[in-house]
Order: sequence, then structure tokens, then C-alpha cells
Amino acid sequence: MNLIIRVTDKGNNFYIGSAIEFEKKAQKFFTDTNAFIELSSNPFNEILDKVIQLLNTLRGKNFIRKWQYEQMMPDRTNCELAHLYFNPKTHKDGIPVRPIESTIHASTTKISKFLDKILRPIFDDKCKDTTIIDGASLITELSKYNKKGLLKPTTLFCTFDIRNLYTMLPQEE
Repeated sequence: MNLIIRVTDKGNNFYIGSAIEFEKKAQKFFTDTNAFIELSSNPFNEILDKVIQLLNTLRGKNFIRKWQYEQMMPDRTNCELAHLYFNPKTHKDGIPVRPIESTIHASTTKISKFLDKILRPIFDDKCKDTTIIDGASLITELSKYNKKGLLKPTTLFCTFDIRNLYTMLPQEE
């Protein structure tokens, strides 16, 4: 029997299981979501070339400054094709899998980081009144809610378990 060892989705534990069963779960995810296609060739060079061409065009038209161009330009020697892998959800019945798309060294990573530096402070400022980041902030917000007299015996709390959120979103260019 071939076994695999994977880090679990939550809990900082390890999952040890049948490689064949894990592969079946991954295939079931692909079938159920119909959100992925298997590539017949490696598109790495094409993607990297498009990113470089776009940045060159933006720089050539003076839409971005030299320092911005340099911060966003991918380094061909450190780039790799984004790839998908799965972590088991041992806290769920049947131990389904959670897809993880690793883009840490993708051609667009530097662009994403650059834009995040610009947009994150704006987003955080505009959403601060409605954002819960951890258990401590939840307690703080519930305390504020209670002090305003809004927390009553009839207040209902609910949780949602959204499955495959990212694959449910439209994937249009």
C-alpha cells in the first residue's frame, strides 16, 4: 500500500492515508467543481512573456515609473508555473480535500505584492468597521455591540460553511 503524508487543512496536524484514496478525492473535487482543466503543455514561457510584455508596454507609455516597473518585473530565474495541490480536511466528514493554488513564485506575484501595498491600506480603512480578523477582534466587536444595547436574548447567531467558494466565482478574463 502506498501512503501519503500531508499537512491538514486546519489543526496543524498530519494526515497519513492511502495515496490511491487521496487521488480519488482530488479527482472527485475536479469532477464536482468542473473548474479546472488539465494542461496538455506547459504555458510557463507564454505567461511570463505576456507579463513582461505588459510591463514593457506600461513603462513604454509612461503609465508606470521606472521604480514601479522594476518592482513588478518578474525574475525569470526565480519564477515557476503556479501549481495546484490539496490538503485534507480532517475536521470534515469523509475527509474531503481543500485545493491550494501555489503562486508564490508565479510570474504575476511581484505585481500582486505591489498592488497589495497600494490597495491594502485603502481596503483595511474602508472595511475596518465590518471586519473580524480573529477571535479577539470578535470579542471586542461583540462587546461594542452589547454596550450599544443591540445584543438581546432574541439575537440569533449563525455560521456558514461555504464549500468551494473560489470555484463558484465566475472565472472570466
